[in-house]
Amino acid sequence: MTDQPTPPADPPHYRAPGWFTRNVANKMVQGLTHLGISVWGSRVLEVKGRTSGEPRRVPVNLLTFDGHEYLVSARGEGQWVRNVRADGGRLDLLVGRRRQSIVARELADAEKVPVLREYLRRWKAEVGVFFDGVSASSTDDEIAAIAPKHPAFVLAERA
Repeated sequence: MTDQPTPPADPPHYRAPGWFTRNVANKMVQGLTHLGISVWGSRVLEVKGRTSGEPRRVPVNLLTFDGHEYLVSARGEGQWVRNVRADGGRLDLLVGRRRQSIVARELADAEKVPVLREYLRRWKAEVGVFFDGVSASSTDDEIAAIAPKHPAFVLAERA
């Protein structure tokens, strides 16, 4: 009897941004947010890089829903998600000179359905392409099926 090799684990789901998003759209939203202008709830997320320890910044959409604030990664397990996980959920949200220090708790897939539904309701035009045809009007089962591909965090201010 020979040992069978373990098949490689599936790589984490992630859709990298294209040139326009990286070099124009993100820079524009980040610049406006830096000036204190929030575009549809935009913030600049700042988190410590898990390898370098240096601050990393990326524009995000802050979702306020049902009395809580959430961050959802439409593109999947990107660098900011990995950095937030590596730093125990610690992050800062910036708008202009305002800095909000946060501790984020990652939601379990079962908790994500209402959050993803609301996220899609608000930003489907901007991020819908990353959700494989699922929309705010999709069934709970359809949203639950794509939930593992989209990390989501509930936010609480640090004491």
